[in-house]
Amino acid sequence: MSRTERDPERLRALILQHEEPTPPGHVTEWLAAHGADVDTWRIDVEDRDVDPRDYDLIVSLGSEFAAFDDTKPFVVREANMLEKAVAEDVPVLGLCFGGQMLARALGSRGFRHEEAEIGWLPVRTSDPELVPEGPWFQWHFDSFTVPPGSTVVADTDVGPQAFVAGRSLGLQFHPEVTTQIMDDWVRVYRHELDSDGVDPDALLAETKRIAGESRARALQLFEHFLHEVAGIEAPHEADLDERAG
Repeated sequence: MSRTERDPERLRALILQHEEPTPPGHVTEWLAAHGADVDTWRIDVEDRDVDPRDYDLIVSLGSEFAAFDDTKPFVVREANMLEKAVAEDVPVLGLCFGGQMLARALGSRGFRHEEAEIGWLPVRTSDPELVPEGPWFQWHFDSFTVPPGSTVVADTDVGPQAFVAGRSLGLQFHPEVTTQIMDDWVRVYRHELDSDGVDPDALLAETKRIAGESRARALQLFEHFLHEVAGIEAPHEADLDERAG
């Protein structure tokens, strides 16, 4: 669908999803509150032509794969697509793998880090309105160099956690995580927790305990990204409260 064919009164968003267990979570609620027209692309299984100019913003989710693993065809497909999006000034919100993919599209180098980050962890932030201190949920083994021309707004001792590049925002953590997503991740990726010595029961308990506040932080981040970074005045302003989803 082209820009001229779609409803100009609706925010048009593309979500890049990479596996069944990595759904949009809180992103879905946020976009629905804006009355957005959402196109979810399972880029790992759907090989179709997508023009980033047909969307007002793009959200790239997490993945168990590495953003520098070109043996996976969808990784190359997404890298090319995000490069086009950046060139056309289409805002991108990248979450963990998605943040690494955005960094790659901007000329960054991704790599396997010697230290994984898994759990609800705080970040150092220079812009707490955009990226509050947290804690934010982390589950990653890779990191990346800071993209040329971007501004790091949050980090940890392991590496960058949030950067702004033009109208786009890349994150190393997972603001989209809900209790249901965590239940699924602990079930599907239990082997990764075991190998890193993370207690899955404690992780689930912590996720449920802070569900309300982590949701509120995520929605705050999404809203500030939309207005302050992407510079989009959505046709339908969101009606978001602070109740746990």
